[in-house]
Amino acid sequence: KMAGSSAPWIGSAYLFLQSTCKTIVLPSLYESSQKKPRVFKALKLALADSTGSVNGVDMLKVHCSHPHLIVQLKFCKQENCRRFLQSYREGALQESLQNHLQLSLAMTTVPLEMELKAGSEHLDNMLKDEDRCLECIYREKPDRLRDEEITELEECLESLIVHQSTNNNMAVKDCVSLKSPSLPCPSQGSSLSPQVTFIFQGQQFANRTLTPDDHQKFAKLVSKKWKQVGRSLQKSCRALRDPVIDNLALEYDREGLYEQAYQLLLRFIQSEGKKATVARLIAALEENGLISLAEELLDLHSNEDC
Repeated sequence: KMAGSSAPWIGSAYLFLQSTCKTIVLPSLYESSQKKPRVFKALKLALADSTGSVNGVDMLKVHCSHPHLIVQLKFCKQENCRRFLQSYREGALQESLQNHLQLSLAMTTVPLEMELKAGSEHLDNMLKDEDRCLECIYREKPDRLRDEEITELEECLESLIVHQSTNNNMAVKDCVSLKSPSLPCPSQGSSLSPQVTFIFQGQQFANRTLTPDDHQKFAKLVSKKWKQVGRSLQKSCRALRDPVIDNLALEYDREGLYEQAYQLLLRFIQSEGKKATVARLIAALEENGLISLAEELLDLHSNEDC
């Protein structure tokens, strides 16, 4: 039957996850190199439960956007998507994920809140209308290939399952050694770390990882040029490759320029970890003639006031 069918049914959605327990912060757990494989395993198993198949739904990317963990999902068959929606609507997915997280993380309980979106549509508001949900998901085609980190985690999980019965400890160690952008391997020493200083307008400045204050200043002051800065950062940041920037513009159009710029830099920081430095942002600002904003980030204006 499949041979005679036309193009395959493909759709995409975002699953937003948040713990209702203040002491459990899912993004922080996922950002930990030790806990990340365990959280991923719980996600993978719960999604398999929801569709009845390990390959029923594909994870393309896991975003850490405090306090949410956001999972980008790809469905390749309508029946798998329908089963997922039923499991989500009935609370079975939520219960399954809570149980798998509890087991993987060795916690007594991991209470969750969930939200499902496809583009600008909040599917939680229309769950009773399954066909409409399917239409929204089908309309949202995946905007990316699977993230390299997800592929690594998948391989690690398969390795863990294969070796579990023979040498569980070694498999776990293999998982923990997965490279994490925010946690460079200590054995590499300083060879991977960014340059210590950089030059701006003839002056030398200490390079540092971008701070929340930098993030807010950028979002507030960059205005309409946020996309141009994004294209400059894109040259050295895989997470900002096309069509990510255009998708951010569409997704946060209603929220305005501040939120669009904020989300752009958030993607950069999440992707690059400690390598998301002020020197890289300053270079992108210089390239687009945003000297005043660069000076603001380096506190040159406040020094002049003194």
